[in-house]
Amino acid sequence: MSAEDYLNGQIILIDKPLHWTSFQAVNKMKYALINKAGLPKKFKIGHAGTLDPLASGLLLVCTGKFTKRITELQGQTKEYTGTFYIGATTPSYDLETEIDETFETSHIDEILIYETTKQFLGEIDQKPPIFSAIKKDGIRLYEHARAGEIVEIETRKTTVHEFEITRIALPEVDFRIVCSKGTYIRSLAYDFGRAMNSGSHLTVLRRTKIGDYVVNDAMDVTLFEQSLIH
Repeated sequence: MSAEDYLNGQIILIDKPLHWTSFQAVNKMKYALINKAGLPKKFKIGHAGTLDPLASGLLLVCTGKFTKRITELQGQTKEYTGTFYIGATTPSYDLETEIDETFETSHIDEILIYETTKQFLGEIDQKPPIFSAIKKDGIRLYEHARAGEIVEIETRKTTVHEFEITRIALPEVDFRIVCSKGTYIRSLAYDFGRAMNSGSHLTVLRRTKIGDYVVNDAMDVTLFEQSLIH
């Protein structure tokens, strides 16, 4: 594609690597487009939905005039796959922080796991993790958390359209979830453990779909950079 194509607007499907921030992925693409495709330094580029550094998968990157579509794309349903670790919690609800509490799991069997998924289907109330970028009193929650401050987090309405258990090998439980914008899978992991009178945290997360866009059609950031003509 030419520089004009990118300025007129493109949606680029990227498979974000583990440990990268969404910003890092977009920034690498931006500089590649400037240096290799000859785009002006101030051209517009952005992504439609942040993925945590500890998550991999589909990132929709919009360029040029298509950046106006970011809000629309963010509102589409999303599909995730991943793994819950049953029997322990962490303050961040994932592997960003160390285990802070362990729980009994001897009462947990496949029947209880499958039955518990039903509690999370449809519209649910969910508290975002304290380790998240949501602002409270003008300060991001993770800043409050790292300062050791206790803050009251309000619940939010979110919708889980599908919740499928794909593997049970306790303490690990693999899942596939289709959900609305604003759903925190980390919070769902935490709440899932509590619903079974135990604990749980997220150890693996991959976004596989946004609307009709699928990760199988996405490319690695480095391959995108290499595909550009000098």
